Amino acid sequence: MDGMLESIAGRKDDLVALTRDLIRFPTVNPPGEAYVPCAEFLGRRLQASGFATEFVRGEGAPGDNDYFPRMNVIARREGKSPGPCVHFNSHIDVVEAGDGWTVDPFEGVVRDGRVYGRGACDMKGGLAASVVAVEAFIEAFPDYPGAIEISGTVDEESGGFGGVAYLAKRGYFSHPRVDHVIIPEPLNKDRVCLGHRGVWWAEIETMGEQAHGSMPFLGDCAVRHMGALLAAFEDKLFPALDTRQTRMPVVPEGARRSTLNLNSVHGGQTDDYTGLPSPNVPDSCKLTIDRRFLLEETISDVKGEVIAILDDLKATRPKFDYEIRDIMEVMPLMTEKDAPVASAVAHGIQTIFDREPDYVISPGTYDQKHIARLGHLYDCVAYGPGILDLAHRPDEWVGIEDMIQSAQVMALALHELLFARQR
Repeated sequence: MDGMLESIAGRKDDLVALTRDLIRFPTVNPPGEAYVPCAEFLGRRLQASGFATEFVRGEGAPGDNDYFPRMNVIARREGKSPGPCVHFNSHIDVVEAGDGWTVDPFEGVVRDGRVYGRGACDMKGGLAASVVAVEAFIEAFPDYPGAIEISGTVDEESGGFGGVAYLAKRGYFSHPRVDHVIIPEPLNKDRVCLGHRGVWWAEIETMGEQAHGSMPFLGDCAVRHMGALLAAFEDKLFPALDTRQTRMPVVPEGARRSTLNLNSVHGGQTDDYTGLPSPNVPDSCKLTIDRRFLLEETISDVKGEVIAILDDLKATRPKFDYEIRDIMEVMPLMTEKDAPVASAVAHGIQTIFDREPDYVISPGTYDQKHIARLGHLYDCVAYGPGILDLAHRPDEWVGIEDMIQSAQVMALALHELLFARQR
């Protein structure tokens, strides 16, 4: 085992080079740029290590078209005898770079023991670490049982529907093909992430009646109705959410309660005009909400408290009317600490860092949601290098030593999961 760990440490330059190569693919989502060349690059790397690769396009998924095909790569390497399959899943898409960078976000700059770039932390550093971990493991244990899979999937940043969700519907994340899944999301190198809070996205539209802006009394302003709804949220819903705490070990501390984000409000004149706005009373206003909820809450209660506020306004406010449309709903998830994959990663952390790991829950969802709800596979955790707080920010980076140590933990976990039945 020591030889495998030393081998990983000795692959530092290769690990850094692979991370930089992945960052240099500007796989920005939306719209979904450079998915195909990035997937092909990863596929070639894994083919060189004896993996059989498959490229699966998420046809018909949101955003998929011939200009921006939702291309996923899944690589599998069979062992010498029957056994379980361990799958490392990483998303290759990144959010837009944005402003405020002091380095080129798609160059993969190396400085002061870090690799900088959009996606360095979330999560191309984790992907690179998993590849190097698996390659070192195969070299050390060429006669391993079972199977190893590595995937590079798309669209996680926009819900994962062209990536893991598409694949899970088709059996790529289900028994008997796969038994254990590790997702190298950046939750810190000494923590095991057991799951995530639930989420409900919805669009609420308040209706009005159009009229000339100089005679608003002849119409009915949908924006004012939306203002009444926002005031009701401030008075009733936000205070109620602040009182709800969870037993889930969510990080950071503030996310251990129910939360609501008002994602966007659009009403009246659109912002794509030139010149002066027209004098109209708006007849529609739309609000997008992002509600994060806890294991202790049910989705029916989460929706019900919003609808109750809307119905109360409809009963008490003249001419108030609304429509509500579900965008996405995901249940909270929490893998048990003693589940095989969580235990294996924990033992790896104990070996490398000589202490017990922290167990955490992510404040936001990631692709574990699809593996559970569509693949019905629950032995899944997130573990990888990187600091979650750096994700999506300017000058995003991942520590080189963190990647090496995380790769060592992954290799140890892989060994435990594949050889467990032979003990």
